[in-house]
Amino acid sequence: MPRSQQQEDRKKIEQVERRATPPSPIIYEAVRRNGEEEMARPAISLWWSGLAAGLSISFSLVAQAVLMQHLPEMAGRDLLVALGYPFGFLIVILGRQQLFTENTITVVLPVMAEPTAANFGAAARNWAIVLGANLAGTLISAAFASFLPAVPPETFDAMLRVSEHAIGGPWFEVTIRAIGAGFLMATLVWMMPGAGHNQTLVVLIMTWLIAAGGFAHIVAGSIEAWFLLLNARIGIGEFVGGFFLPSLVGNVVGGTVIFALLAYAQVMKEIPER
Repeated sequence: MPRSQQQEDRKKIEQVERRATPPSPIIYEAVRRNGEEEMARPAISLWWSGLAAGLSISFSLVAQAVLMQHLPEMAGRDLLVALGYPFGFLIVILGRQQLFTENTITVVLPVMAEPTAANFGAAARNWAIVLGANLAGTLISAAFASFLPAVPPETFDAMLRVSEHAIGGPWFEVTIRAIGAGFLMATLVWMMPGAGHNQTLVVLIMTWLIAAGGFAHIVAGSIEAWFLLLNARIGIGEFVGGFFLPSLVGNVVGGTVIFALLAYAQVMKEIPER
């Protein structure tokens, strides 16, 4: 084979390799560095970013309600309504806002790499601030829609129907479904560094599956739970015991205990010692 042809073939191979998904150690390092940056951010920045995420993700409920309002009764209607669920996630993730379920893996990888008291404290601080801010944002959105003419009456009624469909079930069942959501969110975070121009598609597919599969998400589900609570459809006991605690535990187990441990285990022999 002529030397010029070999050089041309080598260039084509290099182009294919650049377009290919990065190897696991590279993805791990990208997620870990992002986690370190998030743990080092000022508390006030985390709070406002988390609050914005809570407000933004509330549009998932609005989008689902609009679809439910306009789609006729038919087979597969729930799958089409679930297409509204990714709207809030797209705003949050592509807008780089702080979402608690992303941080169940992002800020955990630096702790696994260096399990120091300082890192544990920084991760706990991040979780507490972001989760509190996310829930405050969804509460504000639920109150805005409940007590002000923010949406038409038909959309308001559809929001109640979507919320009632999404909330409920024995606490053990909710916990197990939340594990699935936590795992899928951590998978989404892991996929993003190699997604390139397909990030929107990755977010769309993974978050649609959370809604279509009936998995429980602590932040996206909180707008529905707050909405039902403020409109006297559930009590505070059902909010805490039937939604908040099992969803929180399940998301942490799915994102941190299962996925983050697996992600670290598959690369721990390939990453340089720090």
